[in-house]
Amino acid sequence: MNKTCRLTGIAWLVCILLASSAAAQERFSIFVGSDPANVERMLKLAQLRDDDRVIDLGSGDGRIVIGAALMNPRLQGVGVDIDAKLVQEAAQAARKHDVHERVRFLHQNAFDADLSNVSVIFMWLWPEMQTMLRPKILRDAKPGTRVVTNVWDLGSWQPDEIDANGPPVSLWIVPARIEGGWTWELPLRGAKQVYSAIFEQRFQRAEGFARAGKRRTLLHEVRLRGDDIRVLLDMTLDGIGFARHEFTGKVTQDSIEGSVRITVRSETNRSQDETLVLPWRARRVNDSGYFAPTGLDVL
Repeated sequence: MNKTCRLTGIAWLVCILLASSAAAQERFSIFVGSDPANVERMLKLAQLRDDDRVIDLGSGDGRIVIGAALMNPRLQGVGVDIDAKLVQEAAQAARKHDVHERVRFLHQNAFDADLSNVSVIFMWLWPEMQTMLRPKILRDAKPGTRVVTNVWDLGSWQPDEIDANGPPVSLWIVPARIEGGWTWELPLRGAKQVYSAIFEQRFQRAEGFARAGKRRTLLHEVRLRGDDIRVLLDMTLDGIGFARHEFTGKVTQDSIEGSVRITVRSETNRSQDETLVLPWRARRVNDSGYFAPTGLDVL
C-alpha cells in the first residue's frame, strides 16, 4: 500500500500508471516505506494508550504497527495489506522485534478490514483511496476512534488536530451520530418540562434547535468529540422563567446519558439566581415534538 512521501515526478507517474492498471479496485496504492520521523509523529499524535487496539490500512512492511507496539508494550495491533509478500515480511519483522504475540498482519483489502474493535486507525494510502475509505470508517468504527494519516486528508471531513512540523500529520476523532430528533424530560419546581431537540450534523460539527412548551430556540453551542457531547441552551420556560442549561453526556446509539446544570435567573437580583444539577437522559425519536403544531398563542 502507498507510503509515499518525497516522490519525484517519475515516481508519481509510476503511481498513476499502477493505479490505472489495478483490476481489484479503481484506486490502488503502491508501497514506499514511510519516513521513520513521520512514523514517530503519527504515533505521537495518536496518543497511544495501554488498552489501544490499532490497525494500519496498507501496512506495507509493518513499520507503523510494529512501531506502535514498541512505543507501548501493552497495546495490540493489526496490519492489513493487499500484497502477500509484504504481509509475510511484516510478520517476520514483528518476530524480529519480539512483538509478534501482540501484532499480526493480514493479507486483505483495506475495504474488507474489520474496524469494529479498533481504537486507532492509521492510513497512508493514495489520497482518493483514503477518502473512499471515509464512509466505511464512519459506519464501522466506534465513536471516539482516532484516525491518523500522513500527508493526505479525508476530503471534506476536517481534522481535529494537525501536526504541521513537516509533511502534515492529521488526527480525526470518529464522532457519534446525533443527527435527527431527541427528547427528554426534566423535573423543575414540581413540574415536568418536556424538551424536543433536532440536531443537524456534518461529521463532528453539529447545530441544534430545541423546543419546550410552545417556545423554540437555537442551541447556542453543540460540541461533539467522539461520544462526548456538550450543549448549551438558553430559553424561557413556562412557570420557571429564563434558564441557562449546560448539558454534558455520552452518546450511545439511541440515547444520551449525563447531567445538566441549570441556572434560573432572578429578574431582580442576580445574586438570587438558582442553580441545580440534574441527571440528563435523552432518547432518539423518529417523530419529534419540535414539529408539533404551535398555534397562535405563542407566549
